[in-house]
Amino acid sequence: MTRTMHRTRQLFASAALFALMATGAHAFDTKARAAFVVDVTTGTVLLNKNADEALPPASMSKLMTLYIAFEAIREGQLSLEERLPVSQHAMSYTGSTMFLNTQDRVKVEDLLRGVIVLSGNDACAVLAEALSPDGTEQGFARLMTQRAQQLGMTNSKFKNASGWPAEGHVMSMRDLSLLATHIIKDFPDFYPMFSEKKFAFDGRAPSNTSNRNPLLSLDIGADGLKTGHTQEAGYGLVGSAKDNNRRIIFAMTGLDNAADRAEQSEAIVNWAFRQFAEQTIVTEGMPVTQAELWLGAEDSVDLVAEKDITLLLPTMTVGGVHAEVVYTGPIEAPVQKGQRLAELIIQPEGLPETRVPLFAGKDVAAGGFVDRMMTVSQALFKRIADQPRGEAQAQVETQDAS
Repeated sequence: MTRTMHRTRQLFASAALFALMATGAHAFDTKARAAFVVDVTTGTVLLNKNADEALPPASMSKLMTLYIAFEAIREGQLSLEERLPVSQHAMSYTGSTMFLNTQDRVKVEDLLRGVIVLSGNDACAVLAEALSPDGTEQGFARLMTQRAQQLGMTNSKFKNASGWPAEGHVMSMRDLSLLATHIIKDFPDFYPMFSEKKFAFDGRAPSNTSNRNPLLSLDIGADGLKTGHTQEAGYGLVGSAKDNNRRIIFAMTGLDNAADRAEQSEAIVNWAFRQFAEQTIVTEGMPVTQAELWLGAEDSVDLVAEKDITLLLPTMTVGGVHAEVVYTGPIEAPVQKGQRLAELIIQPEGLPETRVPLFAGKDVAAGGFVDRMMTVSQALFKRIADQPRGEAQAQVETQDAS
């Protein structure tokens, strides 16, 4: 018996998989230098434009400072009511600040809002010095880099806590999206702070009381996370929005102005929710196709998935998604129900492929003596029929002589 790789491509013709009929949505044509969009609910990457390029993240890197601060509060290293001193170094920051001075003793909860809503560089430095192993912002930056690596953020290095321009202070858009995902999932009690539109600290800084996230004022499900801007980085945003059971997270940078940032971020959210929808394409136990068997009581066995398979697919319905079932066969009997036999590979246009294991839908015993002899005979005569006439005749004569 010769076993070969079988590839079955006709499965979409069956009514059982009719739900897979779809074509790729047009890719979002963003003006950003780099961007990454992911549907968190399904893990589907919707857009990747230079997403692994390490770039200056500006204030978007404050999310890393916040993540470490949230961890410290959860572990009892800090408390929300604890008051922290403001050093001369923290007070020296300009740009977006809470206008802190060395006479202040600021509650941790106010510092968190100062970072999230007001993008306070001074607030970041206060938290950093309190949590740093050596009491310095530079020491905290090393901690940020170490923790980022542990979280899988392989293109992130930090030189300070705020994203203040510094040589070698970089993050990728994929890393920022991963960090945002961790914040939302790991700290659901703190995450609502990111949707707060205003924070007026102690009556000071009347010019800096509003959240700069342009999506929060729109009724599109946006609830976070952080803007960023420096001359070197351009304008950027790490954003998230929810629509029913779906959540998307995106990060983008390198836009020319705040207006572009607002327009592009809104367009990304609308595109992600309108152009893609979840579809259950395979139901648990439903036959996807059949695998050919060798020396079995039956010639084939149904291939099924062990659970419902739901994918995010483009909403346009004018063609078929490319997919195939792959297995090495014919498969020798006996096979047992639930035995893994094959793989379903689904490749929607413009989206990453999905691989789903397929299993035997029932037990198939080995064939009896007569069944096995008939199978072997059929295979032999088929092999002879496929050979050139001279070779086939010689083989028949050899069989007769024996």
